[in-house]
Amino acid sequence: MLNLIGVHECKMDAKGRVMIPSALKKQLLPVLEQGFVIKRSVFQKCLELYPMEEWRQVMSKVNRLNRFVKKNNDFIRMFTAGVKTIEMDANGRLNIPKDLMTFGGLTSGLVLSASVGIIEIWDKQAYEDTLNDPSVDFGALAEDVMGSLNEESHGIS
Repeated sequence: MLNLIGVHECKMDAKGRVMIPSALKKQLLPVLEQGFVIKRSVFQKCLELYPMEEWRQVMSKVNRLNRFVKKNNDFIRMFTAGVKTIEMDANGRLNIPKDLMTFGGLTSGLVLSASVGIIEIWDKQAYEDTLNDPSVDFGALAEDVMGSLNEESHGIS
C-alpha cells in the first residue's frame, strides 16, 4: 500500500493540465507506469486521484456487492459516476477532464492533498474553507475516530 504524504499547491492551466509538484512526483514514481483513476469524492466537493493498484483494491470490495440489491446497485452507479483513467504525460502533467473540473469547482489554484493512498484534488479556496470550517471540532473528531486505538496491539501511542 502506498502511503503518500504532503499538501502541495499548484496551478492548473486553461486546458485542465496540472504539473505534479516534484516532491509528490517522487512519491508516485513506483506507480507512474500503471496510471491513475480520477473520480468525484463521495463526501467533499473535490476529486480523488487513485494510483491504479489502490483503485483495484477499492473495486475488489465494490465487486463483492450483490447488484440484485437496489441500494448496492445505486451505490455502484453513483460511486463510479464520472470515473476516468488518466496518465501522467511526458512533461509530468495530469489532464483533468472538464466534467470533473466542473464537479470540483476547480479554478487555476489547486491543492493536491495526500490522503494515505490517494490524492485529493481541491480548489485552493474550497480546501482552505473546509479546513477552517468552524462547525468541525477536530479534537472531538480525532477522539471519536482514533480514541479507541490506544491499545498496545495497534502501537499508536
